[in-house]
Amino acid sequence: MADSSGAASSGNLLQIFAGLSDGEQQILDEADRFARRELYPLAQRMDDEEWWPTEIFPKIGATGYFGITAPEQYGGAGLDIFSAGLILQAFSRSNHALGLSWVAHENLCMNNILRNANDAQRARYLPAMNKGLSIGALGLTEPGAGSDALGSMRTTARREGDFYILNGRKLYITNGPVADVLLVYAKTDKDRGQHGISAFIIEKDFPGFKVAQKLEKMGFRGSQTAELVFDDCRVPAENLLGEENRGVKIVMSGLDLERAMIAPICLGIAERALELAIDYARQRQQFGKRIADFQMVQSMIAQMYTWVEAMRLFTYQVLRACNSVDESQGGRGDIHKLTAAGVMFAADTMNKVLDYGVQVHGGIGYIWESEINRLYRSIKLLEIGAGTTEVRKMIIAGELLKP
Repeated sequence: MADSSGAASSGNLLQIFAGLSDGEQQILDEADRFARRELYPLAQRMDDEEWWPTEIFPKIGATGYFGITAPEQYGGAGLDIFSAGLILQAFSRSNHALGLSWVAHENLCMNNILRNANDAQRARYLPAMNKGLSIGALGLTEPGAGSDALGSMRTTARREGDFYILNGRKLYITNGPVADVLLVYAKTDKDRGQHGISAFIIEKDFPGFKVAQKLEKMGFRGSQTAELVFDDCRVPAENLLGEENRGVKIVMSGLDLERAMIAPICLGIAERALELAIDYARQRQQFGKRIADFQMVQSMIAQMYTWVEAMRLFTYQVLRACNSVDESQGGRGDIHKLTAAGVMFAADTMNKVLDYGVQVHGGIGYIWESEINRLYRSIKLLEIGAGTTEVRKMIIAGELLKP
């Protein structure tokens, strides 16, 4: 939009600089309004009590914020990964714990089923997931297999007639305690290593499956996390996702998208931290004037703003790249390098933003109940999840240094 002189209005400059179309800006703004109205009021109790609001997923689904990448025939919106990233960014501004649960359901589980399932599997699972009536989770990490999730995987699956029998454990599973549908990886041919892994769609009521324990965390406390146990768990053979022993392809293509979709969480949290720091600096009085009038506070806020804008541009660049890459290209090449770099930069930079945000708040920033403290406690997970910072560096360097 331009004024009579042809210049863009100040309210539209951020949209222009970020490269958002009018439709994309509308998606972000509408998701932000929904999140501030419906998700933000839940955040404090979720953090205080590790409480899960059972009504919120159906409400999100009824508003159309699930199934973003799914076709309308499965109750989806038929949009792209970039649009999903904008929604996650907005949600994470107001309630990053729910943002994490949203992306575990939407991207790690639903989108992987959408991309790899047959028609019958899609018809069975996606409509309820896209209405928020069925909660999804991904089961990959194990007690002895974190960064080496594939090579060290010990969960096994053997075929017995019309069923696969799963045995093993999965750890640090987001949405684990509340999930109805889980995408779980297991070794179907132990002699083939990571090339003997298969993917399965598990329902919470399958015999032999249980939640061993709910895990209490330092940050993202309202997002439910658990250890899962499979003790002769009987999985119908038709719940094999894709081909037997071809699960590594699903894992690797999904991990690139997962990394791309963690960056918007970092961005949303950093945006909120900047907003809180500005508001506090304007209100807090010391030595007879606002701390916003002190040059060193101004310096911190200016640096926070610059970091946030850099995060925004890199995050959007990676999401747009994901829109242009075929799933068969996942796990290698430029997209593998770019998604690792994007989430590494977003997480590292978010750390800096939150450090300054707490510093601007002073003593209140160190108090557990303050919102800036809640945001600060989210830092470490985003430097660990979907591959640690060190693994991200290995991926980037490995791709750059190939002959």
